[in-house]
Amino acid sequence: MPKPGKTNRSMAKRFKITGRGKIKQYRTMHSHYMMRKSKRRKRALRIPAIVSGSVAKHIRKGLLIGVGD
Repeated sequence: MPKPGKTNRSMAKRFKITGRGKIKQYRTMHSHYMMRKSKRRKRALRIPAIVSGSVAKHIRKGLLIGVGD
């Protein structure tokens, strides 16, 4: 039986799956020009976001989650 395909490696590095199956992404804009950003903003950028909606569906397809089960 053929395999479902290859995992998109760039997606695999950017997104993680939580224990409950949600997709977690790390925030952008947290690597340079830090002196311009307020403490509050920098603190908020540390917290990962949960992806939802049609974007999550696209990411699942790239990560091969739920494919070929």
